[in-house]
Amino acid sequence: MNDTIIILDFGSQYTRLIAKVIRSLNIYCEILPYHASIPWDAMPVKGVVLSGGPASVNDDGHPTVDVAAIAQKVPVLAICYGAQLFVHNAGGKVGKSKHREYGRASLTIDSDNALFSQIPTPTTVWMSHSDSILSLPEGFEVLAQTDSIPVAACAAPAGYAPYPVLGIQFHPEVWHTEHGTQIYANFAINICQCRADWTPEAYIHSTIERIKAQTGSEKVLMALSGGVDSTVAATLIHQAIGSQLTCVFVDNGLLRKNEYQEVLNSYNGMGLNVVGIEAKEQFYDALQQQTDPETKRKIIGGLFITLFNDYAIANSDIRFLGQGTIYPDVIESMSVHGPSMVIKSHHNVGGLPASMRMQLIEPLRYLFKDEVRLVGKALGVPDTILQRHPFPGPGLGIRILGEVTPEKVALLQEADHIYQKHLKQSGWYGKVWQAGTILLPVKSVGVMGDERTYEYTCALRAVSSVDGMTADWVHLPYELLAAISNDIINSVKGINRVVYDISSKPPATIEWE
Repeated sequence: MNDTIIILDFGSQYTRLIAKVIRSLNIYCEILPYHASIPWDAMPVKGVVLSGGPASVNDDGHPTVDVAAIAQKVPVLAICYGAQLFVHNAGGKVGKSKHREYGRASLTIDSDNALFSQIPTPTTVWMSHSDSILSLPEGFEVLAQTDSIPVAACAAPAGYAPYPVLGIQFHPEVWHTEHGTQIYANFAINICQCRADWTPEAYIHSTIERIKAQTGSEKVLMALSGGVDSTVAATLIHQAIGSQLTCVFVDNGLLRKNEYQEVLNSYNGMGLNVVGIEAKEQFYDALQQQTDPETKRKIIGGLFITLFNDYAIANSDIRFLGQGTIYPDVIESMSVHGPSMVIKSHHNVGGLPASMRMQLIEPLRYLFKDEVRLVGKALGVPDTILQRHPFPGPGLGIRILGEVTPEKVALLQEADHIYQKHLKQSGWYGKVWQAGTILLPVKSVGVMGDERTYEYTCALRAVSSVDGMTADWVHLPYELLAAISNDIINSVKGINRVVYDISSKPPATIEWE
């Protein structure tokens, strides 16, 4: 197994970026809620990072971990709130800063600690905190400071624990920190002694071996969506077990226009055994009068499971179900503060119902979207599939706000088809990470010719991102937006107003439901 860095998440908006930077060094890492048990026996954990977070160590019931106990086993890097918690637990003082630091700051390094190897001084770092470390416990060392923060980085003395514990008040994972990647390399490679051997090729090899060991001679049913994740997962499983794999692609009536047949055609020549199932009416019937987003997601996910289970029963020798679950699905379905605080449920996260005989295979469960594409490229998956925009598992069911009906689906399919067509013709499709159209449960008055209309509004969404954990809206040219709006309103009877979503993630999400 690959050497591993564990990140304990205290709720920072930057936690996912920490994972991205460490993985960019070809070092495997995982994010766990701060209250989770570290899997010491399940994997070779070589170091632990404590993330930042919105809490204050002076609040009652603040989130905490036993930093000294962790440092009995591995080195620890504590960031922002993590650093304040580390110092607070050791007897130091943390309080409100006289000067709240948000944004760029100039860091002066006062030590030759290995954490700052090859880092010039001064150097620009990114700050985001209102509390600060006001005084250190006896024997602790100041490693760096800024003009307004006397303890911007610190280290525990040798007698604190067998392994080093380092605290920093700034965020190396944010690109504004000039040498942030080097700081993480210093920690993971130099201090934790991690091997930088987590590459797409290594991942493919180890995953194929793991699938072979898990399945033996048993058959696998793969839930195929036509998107990047499920296609790469299916290709990995196929390379492992060949003809033991059958892929099922369901037409749930919530796909884009013509997508069912186009996706089936796209798999010709890839060597995958793909079976299509048409099930529109089942999904439409189950979604009648349902308006709650979570309820809709669970209904759609439950129906998928039912269809796969029915197929497995009809083919009684199938023992496993493959899914294209990826790491953002897993992260967004759990919470730092417990199961009641999930952002949204995902239909392919959380295991299978007890009534199903099949076991799950999720070869991409710990990969981010950009990592999935790298693995897909190494596997030889065609660019036409790898470069497709992400499409949510529940499909248009969560892009139709409110109740889903066949009539609304038809409206949204036509509007979205026009949107995608213009993006491709203009050359913007490849510049956008994800684009989609949302049908709003809002009607407004319009005028077409001499007639008054009272029709639906649709919203256009286009975002730039790397892995979907954070995203910013894309500044599409006004002329392009005008052409798209004009085409939709003139061509789609039932929509008379088009708006453009200019919110980022966070605070918004990419999908509206």
